[in-house]
Amino acid sequence: MADGPLVSIVDDDESVRESLPDLLKAFGFSVQAFSSAEAFLASEWPAQTKCLVLDMAMPGMTGPELHRELIRRRAGIPVVFITAHASEAVRPGVIDKSAVACLIKPFKPADLIDAIHGALAAP
Repeated sequence: MADGPLVSIVDDDESVRESLPDLLKAFGFSVQAFSSAEAFLASEWPAQTKCLVLDMAMPGMTGPELHRELIRRRAGIPVVFITAHASEAVRPGVIDKSAVACLIKPFKPADLIDAIHGALAAP
């Protein structure tokens, strides 16, 4: 694991869980990846996560449901949503609920890195 801040990825798409950690590690982040919201919550990593890259549409607990649960628990983890199943109209709704960004797949790697840097800089 890298020495940088921990970014956790929660996405049911295996290709995302395999590719994004390599990208984020190249930018100095530590990374943990999870196939479900439930797996993330059951792990030891939520307390150490500095930014969460979170898929919106997953079986079981969805990304927005996990986000609400983290808010309920007062976890204070900034969230960058990613989704392949939404239009631009979704962004304002999730951003209003304290998410930092909502990126539509496929997104540019630079957009994700910028969103994570913005999340980490947020008060």
